[in-house]
Amino acid sequence: MCGIAGFTGIGTAENLTSMIASIKYRGPDAQIFHIDNDVALAHARLAILDLRPEGNQPMFTPDNKFGIVFNGEIYNYLEIKKDLQKKYDFTTNTDTEVLLYLYQELGTKMLELLNGMFAFAIYDYAKKELFIARDRMGKKPLYYTETENAFVFASELKAILNHPSVNNELNIEAVNQYLTFDYIPTPNSIIKNVYKLESGHFLVVKNNKIESNLSYWEHTFSSKIKISFAGALEKLDQLLDEATQRRLMSDVPLGVFLSGGLDSSTIAYYAQKNASHKIKTFSIGFEDKSYDEALFAKTVAKHLDTEHYTEILTPLKALELIDEVVPLLDEPFADASLIPTYFLSKFTRQYVTVALGGDGSDEMQAGYPTFISEKFKYPFALFPTSFSNTMLNIINTMLPSRDKNISFDFKIKQFLRGFQSSSNHIHQLWLGSFTPNEKIMLFKSEIYNRLIDKNGLGVIDSHFENADTTWSKFDQLTYYYYKTYLLDNILFKVDRASMYNSLEVRAPFLDRHVVEFYNSLPKKFKQNGLEGKYILKKLMQDKLPHEIIFRPKKGFGIPLSDWIRNELKNEITDTILAPDPLFNLEYIKLLLDEHLSKKRNHRKLIWNIYILKKKLISLNVKIS
Repeated sequence: MCGIAGFTGIGTAENLTSMIASIKYRGPDAQIFHIDNDVALAHARLAILDLRPEGNQPMFTPDNKFGIVFNGEIYNYLEIKKDLQKKYDFTTNTDTEVLLYLYQELGTKMLELLNGMFAFAIYDYAKKELFIARDRMGKKPLYYTETENAFVFASELKAILNHPSVNNELNIEAVNQYLTFDYIPTPNSIIKNVYKLESGHFLVVKNNKIESNLSYWEHTFSSKIKISFAGALEKLDQLLDEATQRRLMSDVPLGVFLSGGLDSSTIAYYAQKNASHKIKTFSIGFEDKSYDEALFAKTVAKHLDTEHYTEILTPLKALELIDEVVPLLDEPFADASLIPTYFLSKFTRQYVTVALGGDGSDEMQAGYPTFISEKFKYPFALFPTSFSNTMLNIINTMLPSRDKNISFDFKIKQFLRGFQSSSNHIHQLWLGSFTPNEKIMLFKSEIYNRLIDKNGLGVIDSHFENADTTWSKFDQLTYYYYKTYLLDNILFKVDRASMYNSLEVRAPFLDRHVVEFYNSLPKKFKQNGLEGKYILKKLMQDKLPHEIIFRPKKGFGIPLSDWIRNELKNEITDTILAPDPLFNLEYIKLLLDEHLSKKRNHRKLIWNIYILKKKLISLNVKIS
């Protein structure tokens, strides 16, 4: 795993050095750059395969006709290499060199063969053409921008902002989206005219301008296979086994994140099954038992006979980590589970360089409580918004706010918030923070009047428009989760939390063959009545303890509500009540007062504003 950066057009070696230095944590083993009259390429290396200096990047073909910088892992590179060896002489054992020759052989069609997580840039010196691509699911990040005199790209936004041609002007539309989503959905970023490359897409750049921005792969749910449930169980077992086995390939120490939930426990099972020794597993615990899963992880570790490590995240330590991790973010990101994920990554990195995780399982097989809520949304969805607002006011009065993890009052209040916009928006309002009505009160009128997409939910409509109308409602929802929550929340969180600690995380559930197989299955195999992940639970029932498979989903949160009233009170109060050109401080003060008095639990809204204001200050953005 690594970090990449580069540009065509204007720029100096000093600019390139500062770009890659800003993301050095992504690759602490070597930071190397190459610049000439055509292109500037830089790479920060976290050595995983072929640890020799010969594996460093940028890497060039012997005739210097092609150069590459690459972040990620290609899990089928050895299979591809067998065919290429008939024509090319390899000097390393890296997947990077395979990509270089594969592009020379097939051009952009190379992407059809790849199974992995990646973001890379290849420069063709003969054509004076830059080719950049991102993996199918968007595991690896890639930002880019066109300026008047340059094309600039990098693994993270902070590297882009180190190029002199990039202006750090605030993207007001992205702010509006962030307030709804808790993150900024692809392709936008917090900076105007800087974009995230969409998953499964590639760009071709010539003369500093984008000539092509195309999709090379897309989810499809149309080709449902005819298979019995028993046959599907056998096939899923095979695919997960192969996907995990592929991800055990490493020349450095490797382990598994183990929360004690079904997904991570499944990956730990297949990892241990394919290992010749005890695998290392890692979990964290909390003093607040409503958030703690350490005992479940210990149960799985004992069952699988792994070498297990646990660390407790105390409130004091968590508060220190907030000060440590928030400044590293270059875009606002309000999912507070970033903090424990960062702590887990930091703890794990003391022992290994690579970790496997269970990401992606929930999205592809109805693993979230929102998929259960979908079953109960009627008749609420039939009533006008005023009805849900009235119901919400009644519930807020009747049910006291509690600080426990995913408490009943939180569930019912969040459920009712979902009906404050159109039916396509319900799931996002269940998951996110500010509703359209709340943003009217939050924004200053002059800012709100400038917004093009007033409710910030237009990106959802575009995803549903891109979904095939022949797909079922369930498949359309799955597609939406792939394109939003998985891509820009889960994968963003895991990438940043791990890479800030120079740790590579691999996700077997996101193997292309696993994803395509799940997409081909009927809904009843994935959600049976109110039970999500049905086929996975059946697959693992003779492989994991019963209490692990069928326990309720807990999530990976922190006791944020209580901390806002106590340990974080002064810091958050000073930050969110500081004057700014965007928001009405009277409304923010109302939210804070209601939360501090326990009249309402506004932890999501308060944390959302807090993170945004912290980032706007650190980015020193221009608001025009």
